[in-house]
Amino acid sequence: MQKRKSGIVAAVLVLLLGVVISPQSNLGAGGSKDQKNNGKTVLRIGAQPFPLYSSLLVAHKLGYFEEELSKVNATYTWTSFNSGPLVNEAVASGNADIGFMADMPAILAKSAGQDIQIFANVAYGEKALALLVKNDSPITSLEQIKGKKIAYVKGSYAQHLTALLLEKAGLTFNDIESVNLAAADIPAALEAGQIDGTVIWEQYVSQLVVPGRARVIADGTGIKKGNMVSYAVRSYAEAHPEVLAAYIKAGQRASDYIKSNPKEAAAAIAPDLRIDASLMEAIFKNLIFYQSLSNDDIQEIRKVKDYILAEKIITNDVNIDQFITTRYLKEAGL
Repeated sequence: MQKRKSGIVAAVLVLLLGVVISPQSNLGAGGSKDQKNNGKTVLRIGAQPFPLYSSLLVAHKLGYFEEELSKVNATYTWTSFNSGPLVNEAVASGNADIGFMADMPAILAKSAGQDIQIFANVAYGEKALALLVKNDSPITSLEQIKGKKIAYVKGSYAQHLTALLLEKAGLTFNDIESVNLAAADIPAALEAGQIDGTVIWEQYVSQLVVPGRARVIADGTGIKKGNMVSYAVRSYAEAHPEVLAAYIKAGQRASDYIKSNPKEAAAAIAPDLRIDASLMEAIFKNLIFYQSLSNDDIQEIRKVKDYILAEKIITNDVNIDQFITTRYLKEAGL
């Protein structure tokens, strides 16, 4: 399989992808773990505006974070980025205390030297990450992507699924032309014929497939669970365990709300994601939202680490048993 550069390359990628800062941001450079606002501990959250993280988006939108954090004399800021590697950059530069993202960019950050720990799940969805082609494409099987231009966000968990799908088809990265694009730019590139296919996540999967603009050739079913996780700067977590527990409680409240009130949950966050609420409900069906970390989840994350280490995407190994902690889940009662 094609050689990969060290995990440090992932940090360079953030310079290429761009960043979107939400109006509710309030981040300064080089903040400390003990930032205060009117005597309250401040939790700075590095967010991503994608349905994959709907439970946390709902917790933000419906005030669950505010309510749970207020119980432990804390408050928070919320900054949105276009990808996991960009969240990593914010954490590395001291501008965020917590980030949520797919498993692979979290491991990249740890391998690159960031002192962070995964402390909770967000969601998983085998069908929420898929290889798509245009609806009128002649490609009908994995084997037919040989020699084709396939786009994915390098350093994201889409890169890992791409590798797994290639392996399933008896191919390697040498058999395709990899195209590194920001997720938001991929649908237009696919429809314009600039690429032959893409491995991409929700909301883009449903946005392209439901109206018939693209077809699914394969997804993660049976080969990649697709864990979304939350991680924290270790020093912040150890100084403020009650804050992490409050964050988890808010996320779990939102997870339960999505399960029992999908229509209302979809209506709450769809406008911010600039998608139709009915499409948001369809996306929910491809995802399972929960905060706990099971043995299966931990083993899935370990498999991702083993892959990127074997492929030399990272050169520094990551001790998964130390990288993942369930301490704060226990403090949250989960």
